[in-house]
Amino acid sequence: MKGNVSITQLIRIVLLLLFLAWCFFIIKPFVLIILWAAIIAIALFPIYDRLVLKIGVARKKMVTVVFTLIATTLVLVPGYLLTSSVMASTMETANKIRTDTFQIPKPDPSVKEWPIIGVQLFDNWSEASKNIKKYSSKHKDVILDQGSTLFSGFKGFVGALVVFASAFLIAVVFMYYSDKGYSTVQLFSSKILGKDGDEMMLMSRDTVRSVVKGILLVALIQASLSFIGFKAIGIPAAGIFTFLVLVAAIIQLPVIIILIPAILLAFSISETTPAIIFTIYCLLIGISDNILKPLLLGKELKTPIIIILVGSIGGMLLHGIIGLFIGAVVLAVMHRMYNYWVNSEDLA
Repeated sequence: MKGNVSITQLIRIVLLLLFLAWCFFIIKPFVLIILWAAIIAIALFPIYDRLVLKIGVARKKMVTVVFTLIATTLVLVPGYLLTSSVMASTMETANKIRTDTFQIPKPDPSVKEWPIIGVQLFDNWSEASKNIKKYSSKHKDVILDQGSTLFSGFKGFVGALVVFASAFLIAVVFMYYSDKGYSTVQLFSSKILGKDGDEMMLMSRDTVRSVVKGILLVALIQASLSFIGFKAIGIPAAGIFTFLVLVAAIIQLPVIIILIPAILLAFSISETTPAIIFTIYCLLIGISDNILKPLLLGKELKTPIIIILVGSIGGMLLHGIIGLFIGAVVLAVMHRMYNYWVNSEDLA
């Protein structure tokens, strides 16, 4: 009957859905890597494309190899060094605790004068500096709970680094065949979204690039500067502190929360003048995101920064670090659809 779905059509739809579900479960183990590869390719393509145009399309293969080597050195090597530093710091600290050679410097008496937390911080710090084993035993429940959280976060970071390394190689392939990939995505978006397909596709691309520059790049800059400062002043477990700064910056917490304990340690292990210089240096790192984010996050992007930030944070809480991009893109697309709807003359 006209207007009704026939049995044959219904069977076709069911079979198509089953086939799509089957395909999804086949590629499910690779979805995360492919998503990361797409994000990396989108973020790095402008640099890669300029390099190809400058040297010449005829030498595209050579440019791709050189680009891969340079990008690997600039991105993956620091990640490996950070991971190695964290592991070395953790093993060294554990070994010192085991051999009774681990010592925490005594706090400066001025810590008592700090508002609200001064007295409690001074008492706990003093107790830990006298006998770390006794202090650890007394507060083992809190230490184990916080330690397991930190270990899980570090394990997730290492896993993400491995996925990132694999995805980077796939991203290079995506960039090499960018023309075909762009045409395919353009056709797909036009089929799904009609005349707005191109605009949605370009907005998604710009959103991903904005999040990479405004969140991840800022986090890496803050973590790198922090690591330099920690090493210069001689902060114990500099790798662990750097990892915490990186995590705090990615999840959009003020990095000064992590830098304050480092500043306290600096005043206990160093002379006053270097410690003051280190404090000023840390404060500059702490406020650097207020300058860098407005410059990088919303540059050349029509979507309001608050939409990107909310989408990134909410997406990460829901999907992990990959959600930084997924959440931002989804909210940006919905924001565009909302504007299109409220500005439409069709009020039905």
